[in-house]
Amino acid sequence: MEHTVDNFSEEDENDLYEHHAFVVEKGQKPLRIDKYLMNFVENATRNKIQNAAKNGSIYVNGIPVKQNYKVKPLDNIRVLFTHPPHENLLVGEDIDIEVVYEDDSLLVVNKPAGMVVHPGHGNYSGTLINALIYRFDNLPNNSSDRPGLVHRIDKDTSGLLVVAKTEEAMAHLSLQFAEKTSEREYLALVWGNIEEDEGTVEGNIGRHPKNRLQNTVFLGDEADKGKPAVTHYKVIERLGYVTLVACKLETGRTHQIRVHMKHIGHTLFNDERYGGEKILKGTTFTKYKQFVDNCFKVLPRQALHAKTLGFKHPKTGEFLRFNSEIPEDIANCIEKWRGYAKHQDLSDDD
Repeated sequence: MEHTVDNFSEEDENDLYEHHAFVVEKGQKPLRIDKYLMNFVENATRNKIQNAAKNGSIYVNGIPVKQNYKVKPLDNIRVLFTHPPHENLLVGEDIDIEVVYEDDSLLVVNKPAGMVVHPGHGNYSGTLINALIYRFDNLPNNSSDRPGLVHRIDKDTSGLLVVAKTEEAMAHLSLQFAEKTSEREYLALVWGNIEEDEGTVEGNIGRHPKNRLQNTVFLGDEADKGKPAVTHYKVIERLGYVTLVACKLETGRTHQIRVHMKHIGHTLFNDERYGGEKILKGTTFTKYKQFVDNCFKVLPRQALHAKTLGFKHPKTGEFLRFNSEIPEDIANCIEKWRGYAKHQDLSDDD
């Protein structure tokens, strides 16, 4: 049985609000509930989960449990708190955003790494939406009731986003994204030397059955567990143990490039959620480990930037294309790898 996750804002009889609900899958081995929930609750820390257990906020089959409770197959887990989940409590905030282009219908924003696009668990302020609703009245809602958002990018991905200012623009732009006529190109630094100069990754993407914070590729008989996803990639520069690639999205699944590149054995550099914060290629020399650690310090996030965005203007029909500079952290990391690759005989090390 698949884990199910629901986020509610309904009050129960004890003035508690349900934030997460899970049904444990049939094959689950006994595991402490604090460890189990670490894989399923966004932005959770062991401390936060243990405090929730101490406060009697974690229920299994309707009964509050302590953090050392061992989960069993088909357990019904509910995590409750005294405050609502906040997703729908949108407050405008005066936050600087870099506007690349703006007219009466839309604006294009260059989002910095570290900024969350919309409020959610653990991120109730400081998001792009908080900045947008401070700046604009009556932004149209998308199908998920997110004001202005036509698409989104991950918190630690930098780059370009288009925001709709009118209902007409929202409908028109959303259709372009759905029909794959928009253009989105990302720059990514990935582990390993990609042998082909270019290629396409096709594989349905869905929630990872063991770790709800990750997505994964489902193929063959399991394909229906995910949604179709297509990523085209092209090698820009080979830097020994890492490769700089351009990725064009044909579809827009959550974490698509991160999942697809990992699937073909080239996890994004310093992508902690998908294991890219470990040294996945290279030598065992201490000097090399120190070099990679320095690269991680220079670029403390996944090496992914939404560089190019193109779409037809909803009113004029003109095709607009925007390009953004590679952010300093990614540029500095690439420079470090260039220097390393130049001075090493890489052929004997791996």
